[in-house]
Amino acid sequence: MKLILDVGNSLIKLAVFDSKLQIEHRTFKEKELKISLSKVLKNYPNINFVVVSSVSTLKKNKIKEFFDGYRLLFLDSKVRLPFNSLYKTTETLGTDRIALVAAAHHIYPNQNVLIIDTGTCITYDFIDKDSNYHGGSISPGLMMRYKSLYQLTENLPNLNPTHPENFIGNSTHSSVHTGVVLGAVTEIEGMVSMYKKEYPDLKVVVTGGDCNFLCKQFKISIFAISNFLMEGLNFLSEANFKE
Repeated sequence: MKLILDVGNSLIKLAVFDSKLQIEHRTFKEKELKISLSKVLKNYPNINFVVVSSVSTLKKNKIKEFFDGYRLLFLDSKVRLPFNSLYKTTETLGTDRIALVAAAHHIYPNQNVLIIDTGTCITYDFIDKDSNYHGGSISPGLMMRYKSLYQLTENLPNLNPTHPENFIGNSTHSSVHTGVVLGAVTEIEGMVSMYKKEYPDLKVVVTGGDCNFLCKQFKISIFAISNFLMEGLNFLSEANFKE
């Protein structure tokens, strides 16, 4: 049995896999790490392999201490890839993006796939039907857009994501919501449109923390898959380590 951790900028995601079947999934804050891991390890005593993807070296060290005695694999940009990468700076490519492409390659073989991850940042990653990963784009996520308006100005309010009632804001609050939410939606739909001009048979997968919120606004055909990243991390671990 395998435990997979994705340690992101804002949250930690956890999944338990029994072979290829995901049987547990949790999301929590860093301060809840110890208690959350203790509960999962107690509930699943057969876990004997731990896979970690982390954006932070400090968090890696904390996790390494916690799992002393377990078989532990840290995924990084040096992992063996199950696809061909055309990315020029693989040493700076995050394992989260690698994992998303790995999931697309495994679940949708021989297809042109655009994966859109709506987390702290909105990332776009494209793999073609010949298993070539081309790269993509990175832009600010919803909360980053809200926070930048609040922190980099004197008079704009600190708001949480809210679906705008109209595309024209009639107050400062509604103007911010319209600008942030519809701005992100329009960006994503525009990106998809550009890709589809080059790849008409494109399959679009949307995932990440803001997936459910943003998908309510889309007027395009997409596949919303919340656990896509964890599936990809599991595929990567299988390609790099045999239990």
